Amino acid sequence: MYIPDWYVWIALGLAVLQVLGLVPIVRRLRGPDLALRFKARLELLETVATLLFMGGLLLSLTVAKSWFWIATVGFTLMAATYTVKGVRRLRARRSTTS
Repeated sequence: MYIPDWYVWIALGLAVLQVLGLVPIVRRLRGPDLALRFKARLELLETVATLLFMGGLLLSLTVAKSWFWIATVGFTLMAATYTVKGVRRLRARRSTTS
């Protein structure tokens, strides 16, 4: 399958933005606040999962179909991260309204 060159450059640009987004997350991981560090861990997991997802899709479309499993792992990690974030948000919402 032919993928236009501009798609590859867009995907690489998005990956660079994700990597640059790791800098503030790593800084928050070093902070003294436990709750802030847990949020930073979740954001780190989300960013890594997004990079895996984008990288797996890009590799499977440009190189070979055998790289699609990387995108599947990234999607699974993203789903797990969003589930944990949603449960935490629901718990925080219920505890403040009670």
